[in-house]
Amino acid sequence: MTINKQSNLYTIVYIAVLAVVVGAALATTSLSLHDRQQQNADRDKMRQILAAARITVPADSIIAAYNRDITEAYIVDAEGKRIAGDAFAVDVDAQTKLPALRRQLPVFECRAADGELKYILPVYGSGLWGPIWGYVAFDADGSTIYGAYFAHKGETPGLGAEIEKPAFSNEFIGKTVFKQGVFMPVAVVKAGQKPLAGEDYVDGISGGTITSKGVGAMLSDCLTPYAAFLKNLSQKSN
Repeated sequence: MTINKQSNLYTIVYIAVLAVVVGAALATTSLSLHDRQQQNADRDKMRQILAAARITVPADSIIAAYNRDITEAYIVDAEGKRIAGDAFAVDVDAQTKLPALRRQLPVFECRAADGELKYILPVYGSGLWGPIWGYVAFDADGSTIYGAYFAHKGETPGLGAEIEKPAFSNEFIGKTVFKQGVFMPVAVVKAGQKPLAGEDYVDGISGGTITSKGVGAMLSDCLTPYAAFLKNLSQKSN
């Protein structure tokens, strides 16, 4: 049967065939690039974990540095006990939506530049325009912060986006999360203010109030479930 090229039927058939061909081509391209995209995502995650431990390496050395400096990775529960699973594969975003007692809590042990073991913990939360996340590295005493790294998806440049700059993350170095045996996550407050409970604190981003509050809430929500694990480290170091 010959279809009139000027007819509506021809136009509909032509568009349908074109959609199928283009869709198939896009699907094939997506599948062929999936492995490379995943490798790039994994490499960037390794870079962020290392950055929390104040380790910076060229892009082509990230995997080698991660394999060298991250000596062990595992999952703990809210009691600080190891449980089965792949720490690197844990979806931290999904875990934050669960009650603290049910979460899988990844831990990355790192041999840092000072030769001491550091314990790197992931955090995930919400900023003004979208998700924020990062990693916090602790000394072997389970209380003192050795380093931190924060990132975001869409915070405002020059304001909330400043959380990704070392000028902000470096403020956390040396802060502690245990006060007289009580776990107290580091607070993020407006410059010139102090938290009422006496916990350690850093100044928030000027003009980035909501993002700063998001970082504070993220640290509280994500680090509190690690309290038992960190306390165990503290007891081992004494």
